[in-house]
Order: sequence, then structure tokens, then C-alpha cells
Amino acid sequence: MKKYFNTAGPCHPDEHYMLPADGRCKNLSEFIDQKQYFVLHAARQSGKTTLLLDMVKQLNDSGNYYAMYCSLESVQGITDVERGLPAIVRSLTKEIEFNENLKNYSFAENADYSDFNNVLVKSLAHFCKKLDKPLVILFDEADCLSDKTLISFLRQLRDGYVNRNRIPFVHSLCLTGMRNIRDYKVLVREEEKSLGSTSPFNIVSEAFTLRNFTGHETAQLYRQHTEQTGQEFTDKVLEKAQYYTWGQPWLVNAIAREIVVKILKSDFSKKILPEHVDQAVQNIIYRRDTHIDSLLERLKEKRVQKIIEPVLIGQDKGFNPADDDFQYVMDLGLIKNDAGVIKPSNPIYSEVIIRSLSSATQMAMDSSGYPPAAPAYIENNRLDMKKLLMDFQQFWRENSKIWTDRYQYKEAAPHLILMAFLQRIINQGGQIIREPALGRQRLDLCINYKNIRYPVELKLRYGTKTLKEGTGQLADYMDTLGCNEGWLIIFDRRKSISWKKKIFWKTETSEKGQIHIAGC
Repeated sequence: MKKYFNTAGPCHPDEHYMLPADGRCKNLSEFIDQKQYFVLHAARQSGKTTLLLDMVKQLNDSGNYYAMYCSLESVQGITDVERGLPAIVRSLTKEIEFNENLKNYSFAENADYSDFNNVLVKSLAHFCKKLDKPLVILFDEADCLSDKTLISFLRQLRDGYVNRNRIPFVHSLCLTGMRNIRDYKVLVREEEKSLGSTSPFNIVSEAFTLRNFTGHETAQLYRQHTEQTGQEFTDKVLEKAQYYTWGQPWLVNAIAREIVVKILKSDFSKKILPEHVDQAVQNIIYRRDTHIDSLLERLKEKRVQKIIEPVLIGQDKGFNPADDDFQYVMDLGLIKNDAGVIKPSNPIYSEVIIRSLSSATQMAMDSSGYPPAAPAYIENNRLDMKKLLMDFQQFWRENSKIWTDRYQYKEAAPHLILMAFLQRIINQGGQIIREPALGRQRLDLCINYKNIRYPVELKLRYGTKTLKEGTGQLADYMDTLGCNEGWLIIFDRRKSISWKKKIFWKTETSEKGQIHIAGC
């Protein structure tokens, strides 16, 4: 069977191009040998399940353990402990029934499900007593458990753990999900749900995560396709794929699959070009596959908004890395810490976040037919940025109150509305490259239309220094892009200032070129 790039579910070595997942998360075998209970957390579709299944096989093949995988996804949403714990035991029963090494051992055959606060620990204790080798359980989707089900599950694991020198119990155990176990505490903060001194969190010895692919690993993965088909991913193609994805495993596979299957129609005689990567990225962004949609759903959560909104507009909120909400958004894979700068995890996520938050405005503009597409703003084969931005100034003056009130992300609304305006103009004929980052006090973007670049910087007015600071920042951005002309848009949100003073246009010249300033 020919292998292919997989974007749906765990990877299997006989079916898919894949890299050994344990190379991105070392020392797990050592922790298992030491009888440790630990957490594995990483963003969705980053290889967690693939790693767990591979670990189960390795452990069973070693002959030293009975290892099993168990997903708790079917228990999601069951808040009543009297239903939740029996559901977990039944999930374990199913996995044992179909596990070649364990199927001859009965599990929970006499379980008393009415004793729901003990049914899991007792079932596992009786089962481990029958086995002639230590049992290792790798729980997947552990963070989908909620409320009292979660609390009882963790308490029963702790009960078995602390008493296992007297009563047989699980040798080693892994709780796997998107979130680190510290984030489970957020679900049980209310005093009446406190886990108290018997908290099961103190039995977890380590929290591991799966890092993204390095550039070398992405090249290794793509090379497997070349070896099978002869179709090569050149260095320039690899460089672009790594830039857009920052090695996020699902995105790395999705770009390759989009190029090979959708764009080139599985014709392996065709050459893969760098522009195919650009096209694949745009297709993925427009299509919003399940992976993308599941991330975007999180943007509606208040604790996610608290972190993402300052990143979009460049505000410096001084988040503590230990803050639960900050760590939660990091664990979701939406943001990264790049040499001390907090920004979206990769350019694709950055784009889909902004497009998602501004999609309602974009749709309304599309249905109204305003603003017109780019040809209406072409003068001497270039975008007439003055005409374009002056039209936006008028649009903003007339519609800002109406549109801003529609946004959940009200602080970022000016940026999002402007970007919807620009996107409407250049759709099908250009690209907007956006560079949001926490603490920079601005949002840089570059309009690329007909191979001409137009650097633009967005700022919220926060004082008299905003203008001077903005022109300096834009000049540096122009220098980085090799452009001698740029546009600075400053939004003045003060209610006490008249629109006559807010709306202005002026041009300054410096050694780095012309800077046009549009007040909004």
C-alpha cells in the first residue's frame, strides 16, 4: 500500500508518512520504568494519540508490561459522577476486551456501579491482582472530563496510587490532553468543589509536551514522499512550508497533502513549486478544515479573548507566564513565546484568527458591494493608497459605532474592521501579511498586490507620543521590507474629540522615505 500525508486522526507507520513521535518527547520510557504517573499535553492534532499508540506497542513488545490505550472522549459532557465513573469503567472494559494481551483477563465483571466513588479504583485493583506483569494505562482526552466526574476520577487514581504498596494497582499512568493538569484545577475552583488536602494533582511527577517539527524534521517527512514517488520538495518549498507552519504537525501534513492531491492531482511527474505552498495555505485558510475550526471556536471564550485581543493590537498587558489563562491559551497552541515576544503560533493561525474575528464585517461588506474591489483603486498600475484609506476614513466616521458594538473583541474592533475593509478590496488579487505581537503597541501588515508591497502600521492613540513613536516604528518596518513609502493609521478612541480633529491626512519625509499618516 502506498503511503500518504495524513490529516485525519492518528498516523500509522504502514499507511502514512510519519516521524517517530517519541523523538519530540523524550524520557517517557524512563518515567514508566520508575512507576511514575505523568501528564502529556499538547495542542490538537500535534501527534499525541500517535505517540500513545506507538508507546503501547513498544511496551507490549518489550515483554515487561501489559500496556493499554484508553480514550475518554466518549465520557465528555457527563457531569454527573454516578453516570461518569461507570462510563469510564466501561471504556476501560471495551479496550481490554479488544487488547490482544489482556482480552483473556476479565475486568469489572462484578463491578458495583452504584458505588461510583470507588468503582474505578476497585475494578483496577482487582484487575491488576490477576495480572502476571505490571499494567500501564495511557489515558487519552483526559481533559474532556468535567465537574464531579473529573474530581472522582482523579481522586480514585490517587487512592490507588498512594496505596499500591499494599493493594495492587496501575504501575504507571499517563493523562493526555490539550491542557496541562494544572489547568484541570480551573474547573474545580469553587470552594464546594475544592479537592482539599487529598488533591490528586500531587501524584503527577512530570508534565510533558510535544514540540513542533524542526525544519530538519519537516524535510525528513517530505523526503519520504520523494523516496516513494520521485516527486521532490525543494529547499525553497521546504523553507516556505516551515515558515507558514512553524512545524505544527497537522499543518505540515495539510500543506503537503493539499499540494500533492488537490493542486497537482496526484500527478507525481509535476514539479512542486514555492508558489504551490502559497496556494495551499490560502486554500486551507479559506476552507477552514475541522482542525482550524476547533481552534477558532476557542476564540469565543472570555479567557482566550483576554490573551488574544492584546496580541492582536500589540498591547503590553504584562501577563505572568504562570497565569492560568495565559498558560491555557499557550496549551491550546494559539500563541507562542518567540524569544520573549508573544505572538500567534504561526502565520496561518494568525491569518485565520483575524479573518474569523472579522468575518461578519467581511460578509456584510461583500453583500453590500462596498468597498469596491481593487481595480477601482488602481492608478498607474499601483494601488492608490490615499484614495483607499480616505474612503476608509469616511466609512469609519459613518459606521464605527455600529460596527464596533457588534464585536466581542471591542478593543481590537478598529483593527479588525480596517482589515476586513482591505481584505474586501484585494480579494483574489493580492495578499495581506499580518504580524501581530504582544507589547509592540502596534500591528504591522504588508499589502502585497501585483507583486508590489505596501507597508501599513495600525496604532491606537494612547498619548501625545503615539504619532512620533508610530512614524519611527513604521520607518523601521519599511526598512525591513525594503520599501520607501509607508502608511500609518492611528485610531483615536477618545469620545471628547470631534471627528473633525480625528480625521486627518498628512505626509512626512525622512531618510527612509515617505510616511503617510491617516487619522481615524
